[in-house]
Amino acid sequence: MKTTNTKAFGTIAPDADLMQMDIERREITAHDVEIDILYCGVCHSDLHTARNDWGGTKYPAVPGHEIVGRVTAIGAEVTKFEIGDLAAIGCMVECACPNCKEEQYCESGFTATYNSHDAYLNQQTFGGYSEKIVAKESFVLKVPANLDLAAVAPLLCAGVTTWSPLRHWNVKKGSKVAVVGLGGLGHMAIKLAKGLGADVTLFSRTPGKTEDANKLGASNVVISTDKEQMKAVANTFDLIIDTVPYAHDVNPYITTLKTNSTLVLVGFLGELNPPLNTAPLVLGRKSIAGSLIGGIEETQEMLDFCGKHNIVSDIELIEMQDINVAYERMLKSDVKYRFVIDMNSLKK
Repeated sequence: MKTTNTKAFGTIAPDADLMQMDIERREITAHDVEIDILYCGVCHSDLHTARNDWGGTKYPAVPGHEIVGRVTAIGAEVTKFEIGDLAAIGCMVECACPNCKEEQYCESGFTATYNSHDAYLNQQTFGGYSEKIVAKESFVLKVPANLDLAAVAPLLCAGVTTWSPLRHWNVKKGSKVAVVGLGGLGHMAIKLAKGLGADVTLFSRTPGKTEDANKLGASNVVISTDKEQMKAVANTFDLIIDTVPYAHDVNPYITTLKTNSTLVLVGFLGELNPPLNTAPLVLGRKSIAGSLIGGIEETQEMLDFCGKHNIVSDIELIEMQDINVAYERMLKSDVKYRFVIDMNSLKK
């Protein structure tokens, strides 16, 4: 298959900084769309992959799965896009099953936007820290033209990761939703739940986030380390979205769920510590669940909803050359609430 040389930013080892490099992109096939990348969000998964925190990273690695840009070429069979259209790509670029509606759970597996097997070029996939990307039309999304394009980028991961459980558990006007953690995922969970008409509460371990949470759409902030505040919201919530990305104690939050309600983990992969006390689950038919990103159809639904309600992420725009500093700041939670790379800086 013919390829073209593309400028990118990536890393060659777990302990190496990201740096400029050249990668190969396939030339478009009949069903492909080529996108000139304008903005790319920075996700914690990018950092984990670059540093091989989860194991299995293939080097060189080019992260980035929150991609917004403009269509520069289309294949002969493409019907959904025209040259010049705004377009986006999230966490997936291919799926083994052509009829999957929730590609992220496909039992045959999906092809991730980066660090997955590229069946076309027989190498790893490369992400959005690059000048352009080529993907199948069916995995490319339409972007509402009224939104700030840079602030749209994190919707492709942080947005749909919180949208998916809100929709799956049927959050609507009058629902009582709580969000654990106020970061990239948490701030989107608040905005989207509020957009759906829910009454939203933020759980925080430390005071001082009330003003920010209120601006985002939360009507209440509960300090989860304060036993009296936690007792005051016992048996209150229809859904809790837990966005915390590390092992933590979920037991105190279970008591705040209504009977038949659910706490869904979207930020942490691994063993819970301390262990889960099942008594409140059994006695109240309460559930602990997990949720992974969202399917393509769901992601487009989320983007359309955000276009209608003018919802985007709160971002800090950076240049590509500052990504290593951004990674260090991200580890310290020193961003409100998501870094986005201005990919025009890669042309420097």
